[in-house]
Amino acid sequence: MYSKLAGGTALCGFFVALGGMLAWSEVASSRLDLTPEDRARVLAVTKETEDFTKAEPFERMQAGAGTSQRRPDRNAFSHPSANISFEQQQDFLVGNGLFRKIWVSSPSSTQASDGLGPLFNARSCQRCHLKDGRGHPPAVDETASSLAVKLGVAQSDDSALPLKPEPTYGRQLQTFAVPGAKVEAKLDLIYERQTVTYPDGVTVHLRKPQPVLSNPAYGPFDEKARLSPRIAPPMIGLGLIEAIHPSDIIANADPDDENSDGISGRVAWLDKEAGLLGRFGWKATTASVRQQSANAFSVDIGLSTPEVPGNWGDCTENQPSCRALPHGEQAHLGVSEAPDPVMELVTFYSKNLAVPVRREEEEANVLAGKQMFYQIGCARCHKPKYVTSRTAEQKEHRFQLIWPYSDFLLHDMGEGLADQFPEGAANGQEWRTPPLWGLGLTKTINPNAGYLHDGRARTLEEAILWHGGEAEATRQRFMELDGLNRRKLIRFLSSL
Repeated sequence: MYSKLAGGTALCGFFVALGGMLAWSEVASSRLDLTPEDRARVLAVTKETEDFTKAEPFERMQAGAGTSQRRPDRNAFSHPSANISFEQQQDFLVGNGLFRKIWVSSPSSTQASDGLGPLFNARSCQRCHLKDGRGHPPAVDETASSLAVKLGVAQSDDSALPLKPEPTYGRQLQTFAVPGAKVEAKLDLIYERQTVTYPDGVTVHLRKPQPVLSNPAYGPFDEKARLSPRIAPPMIGLGLIEAIHPSDIIANADPDDENSDGISGRVAWLDKEAGLLGRFGWKATTASVRQQSANAFSVDIGLSTPEVPGNWGDCTENQPSCRALPHGEQAHLGVSEAPDPVMELVTFYSKNLAVPVRREEEEANVLAGKQMFYQIGCARCHKPKYVTSRTAEQKEHRFQLIWPYSDFLLHDMGEGLADQFPEGAANGQEWRTPPLWGLGLTKTINPNAGYLHDGRARTLEEAILWHGGEAEATRQRFMELDGLNRRKLIRFLSSL
């Protein structure tokens, strides 16, 4: 039945209009892409479940017709959406090659591959998104990891304003450099430790990374500079997230907590007049996969694109020796170092990395854990399911029932997770609710992967225990569960 929904054809009688759902009716009516018949179907299939004795219809295929049913091994995040055509698979494979491409410094005999840096954090997209999954902070004595450190300085005393780039070192610390350039600084991490004790006496040891910079190569850092360590998020399902209708995201927002449940998610408006909202990045700072990719090319690799020009990446005007180095733009290849079709192919690849099929969704402990997930309040922010827009840019993404488990809103997550780094529409304590699909395969893809924005959490349990702010009540309810029910909830998360 999921394939019929995905294809937008007539559906079985299961999809009927439901009574007593005024709020959801209002949501559906705001979706101009839907016919009245479509609205009834969407209302029916996205209704929050009350039956935890069995899996919901279509739950196994958590990315609709695009769900990958291949073996859940280390390559589980690297397969193409199952519903793209043979010709599109060719574009996907070429995009995969570009995503993995090792870029080199200029000048080079391989003119289609030069333009790296001069300052950079990685030589390829894959180096941060390991096997298309999550990154990790550096281990002891590790010289490289997929951790990046954002830099910024307050524009004024208004703590809500986004930070401006650090005057000398730009938007992000660059831990590598091409020959002739200097690495910006040495990065070390120290960990603050704390212990959490459950009411039943079980203890869990948490850690919080603090970046320490030394040996600055281009002069001192601004004394007011702020640092925010970030790891790369997983790449799966991005095209489907882009295909969620804005009305469905807006409908989840409750900025003034009018329902008094303690949760006040905000839309990350990038341009409210134009109806442009953020849905990608740890703080929902970009609206499209292409823009997110272009930002990463610029800041992480040092490559210019049509969206983000500037052939010296994050080299600032206060780093003249860096800007004096040659760049990789080739007039006969097009404007910028990564022009189209590079951007088109990388974007297509990024938008069509498949979400793996659910595993053991009918198993008794998984269902019990799912019930805990709903009962303690996790589903209030990690909204389970959507039906994507009829007018999505790519037809394979249209009218799909998907299960990302996110509201894609900004939430105050408390002091423990705060980075005091306002960015985009988010303040220093707010983060976008991350999707949970594929969560249980995180360690399969990258055994060293960490959870949360800076990779501090080594386990799902640690990640839950870091929740605060709007999620504090849910965290407390999790802690009050007995050990068996805590394990069941983790078991559910591991099935996603």
